[in-house]
Amino acid sequence: MLRRLLEKLVEQDTNGLFSFSVVVVDNDRAESAREVVEAFVGTVQFGLCYFVEPRQSFALARNRAVEQAAGDFVAFIDDDECASRQWLLHLFNTCIAYNAAGALGPVKPYFPQTPPDWLVKGKFAERAAYRTGHILDWRQSRTGNVLFKKDIVEGEEESFRTKFGTGGEDVDFFQRMMRKGHVFVWCNEAEVFEEVPPERCTRMYHLRRALLRGRNTFEREGIRLGSAGRSVLAMSVYGLAFPFLAVMGQYRLMKYAIKFSDHAGKILALVGINLIKER
Repeated sequence: MLRRLLEKLVEQDTNGLFSFSVVVVDNDRAESAREVVEAFVGTVQFGLCYFVEPRQSFALARNRAVEQAAGDFVAFIDDDECASRQWLLHLFNTCIAYNAAGALGPVKPYFPQTPPDWLVKGKFAERAAYRTGHILDWRQSRTGNVLFKKDIVEGEEESFRTKFGTGGEDVDFFQRMMRKGHVFVWCNEAEVFEEVPPERCTRMYHLRRALLRGRNTFEREGIRLGSAGRSVLAMSVYGLAFPFLAVMGQYRLMKYAIKFSDHAGKILALVGINLIKER
């Protein structure tokens, strides 16, 4: 997948407005991506660097990428994603047009195999999209497809906080940046496509992800007595509704099972139980 991404980056159309370089951070101490990157070094028109972050942590890997980035802007794209030809150009033009600190774009699912019916009907692999120029709330943010000005992280001890090593570090990043007054907007033209492998098409994957999301929400915001009470009440209602939801369709059952797991993740974190260490 990394090879396919690098091939698409070679094809990027910048319209002569900027140049770019690529930093690959391998979050695998076995250096599994080194051979792929080295095959491209010397054959591409842009700078290409490879670094290893042996400690398993999204936050540490992203911090290493920011540290090594040489330009005025930093873009993030995951190695299982594939960029459209004018991906960077659209993000850059949107930042300039709206005088924004950064721009985020859509990540659309690509299934190499036929996905289960409940996954498609429930749109669990899809993400929200907005009109170009829409000012984003931090809850609408992520780093799978983003360009931001590098100087916004100046003075930060950690660009991405390592307490969110297994996920949630991106939402926390945008929440902190927005609290500092930085504005991020949506760019609907800057499409990337994410491959959804079979292991991400299972019920267990989505339930584990929701548990982790709930835990990360607790890490980021804490949870008050009233909020904890609402979570317990919601879990009780969802639990009673599950038999009826199952009759109405598997995608409806999964929708509320995911909501249940989100709340459960918060409550488990509150009492110091960590069932999910990674997705």
